[in-house]
Amino acid sequence: MTVASKSMSPNHPGMATQGPIYRMLSAGHAHLDELLNRAAADPAQIDLEPYSAFRRGLLKHIAMEEKILLPAAQRLNGNEPLPVASRLRLDHGAMAALLVPTPTPRVIAALKAILATHNALEEGAGGLYETCDRIAAEEAEQLVAQLRNAPEVPAAPFNDGPKVMPAARRALARAGYENLLVDSG
Repeated sequence: MTVASKSMSPNHPGMATQGPIYRMLSAGHAHLDELLNRAAADPAQIDLEPYSAFRRGLLKHIAMEEKILLPAAQRLNGNEPLPVASRLRLDHGAMAALLVPTPTPRVIAALKAILATHNALEEGAGGLYETCDRIAAEEAEQLVAQLRNAPEVPAAPFNDGPKVMPAARRALARAGYENLLVDSG
């Protein structure tokens, strides 16, 4: 396997640009952040149109990483999972659990807190995306094509049943975010 050179952020003048996996998935993060910010622009009322687009987009993004990127990275890494994979999967579970109930300002704040930490693990120097571009080398474009062709993930209607928030709190606790959603309904 040919190892690609380590990419540097395009925000650093004179440095090489990030690889195709990084570019595609970090652009996805930016789009999702924009949708979530639009949904929460008015703290008194969450705009469900951009929130619903955020929700569908985040579910698809998680599925792309769980079903395509992380398995490919494991295969390309000698069938060893990347060290960050288990951490990312816990975050994915916590975020997915927060997408079940009707959004509230507290749920959105929790999502933003998790995304800030999670996205840094994926986009930061030596993070998931840079690592995947490096180990994929010539296969990076093929992986991007698979990611682009990933199917939409159906989003069930919001569920505000009595078991939803306790389940979300457990998912957050497993991921190390036990302080989020404290005293919320």
